[in-house]
Amino acid sequence: MSLAIHWFRRDLRLTDNSALYAATQASSQVLPVYILSQWTNDHRWTGPIRQEFLCKCLAELDRSLRSAGSQLIIRKGNALDELEKLVRETGASSIYTNRDPDPFGQHTEKDLASLASKLGITLHLFKDTALHERDEVLTGAGTSFRIFTPYSRAWGKLPKPTPLPTVTRLQPPSVASLPLPTLAYWNLASSGATLPEAGEKPAQKRLSQFLDRSALYYAQRRDLPAEEGTSRISQDLRFGLLSIRSVYREAIARMPSATLEQRRSLQTFVNELCWREFYFQVLWRWPHVLEHEFSEPFRGMPWVSDPHAFKQWTSGQTGFPIVDAGMRQLTQTGFMHNRVRMIVAMFLTKDLHIDWREGERWFMQHLLDGEIASNNGGWQWSAGTGTDAAPYFRIQNPWTQTERYDPEAAYIKRWIPEVAAVPAKRLTAPPTPGIRLAPNYPLPILDHSRERDASLAAYKQHLGR
Repeated sequence: MSLAIHWFRRDLRLTDNSALYAATQASSQVLPVYILSQWTNDHRWTGPIRQEFLCKCLAELDRSLRSAGSQLIIRKGNALDELEKLVRETGASSIYTNRDPDPFGQHTEKDLASLASKLGITLHLFKDTALHERDEVLTGAGTSFRIFTPYSRAWGKLPKPTPLPTVTRLQPPSVASLPLPTLAYWNLASSGATLPEAGEKPAQKRLSQFLDRSALYYAQRRDLPAEEGTSRISQDLRFGLLSIRSVYREAIARMPSATLEQRRSLQTFVNELCWREFYFQVLWRWPHVLEHEFSEPFRGMPWVSDPHAFKQWTSGQTGFPIVDAGMRQLTQTGFMHNRVRMIVAMFLTKDLHIDWREGERWFMQHLLDGEIASNNGGWQWSAGTGTDAAPYFRIQNPWTQTERYDPEAAYIKRWIPEVAAVPAKRLTAPPTPGIRLAPNYPLPILDHSRERDASLAAYKQHLGR
């Protein structure tokens, strides 16, 4: 009997799982494995909220595997060491896993290929996190796109892969497992955040509800943070509770019965899936963006170091209601509305003049859907250092953004109870100097108009313009 190890990473599901399905087709027995990382509390790329959700997802995955006749084998420590031990312990002849879009995962895959060669077994890597990855979407000259619009045109013309069947039956595992993890494994307490239900079935339900309702009005409502106008499946794609192939196929399947306006909304949603893959491609091609500005002329910008102002930003105490509402939503739920993400990111970089890398790190430590590529792309776009063709002079005004996207202040009042009794109109414009919006709410920590001018001057001076 041939035995294969399937290494779960960002694919915590049995439905439409490329590597897992291939392993079941090629082997008589499949050992489903998850290896717990040696994560620490000050890690740059993750945080307690995501670890808490991971624990819940692994418990649901184990439940699904048991229904299929198997169970999730848990190991902890260095992934390569643990996989080598499992191969020697079980006599496995192959390892199956889905490719990781991040540089850290790619480095591990190279080392894993060397390990497989040393052990005399086969390694099978699969595309699973993206419809099109790495070198599939290229310019006519065979190079990677640096700007989204031409990338999206090329991406849209490519045929899309179809979903794979669900794995419904597996053999019982031949090795013992460590207990399923709890937060105690990382010496953490519960974040207290309100998290969505974990597991692939709740994720599938979220997708269906979105496509049947909000997706039909997505183009009109996605920028309104007070409404349920977005998909809320970003964490499901991040943890692999949903397959990107299934998400795309189900969205496209709604097109024939939709009105012209609804089709436009569905296409707008598909365009967001394309944005996700564009940032994957940027990170694949230019991994240095995690440390440096994508646009070389902006490297060496004179960012300000201001720990006190940074703390006011992180704690939602800037005196700018839309900014503070977003930051409080983030710490209480692990989520922030996408329009508000842009507002708070631009506030940090262009009002407070603080390095985008500090904001990027804070988001990755607190976002439930923290996707390294998309987070980096969003922060560099907001800072004016990224892939945008005309970047630095775009500076959003928090007050006018509020007036446009939260005119009734419903989103603001939901997250800032101090201003619940304040008329909405007063929350869409700067308060009278020296007059608080509410007794327990701070005055604005800066003058946006003045800081906007200072930001433009600093960018121009750095560029020598």
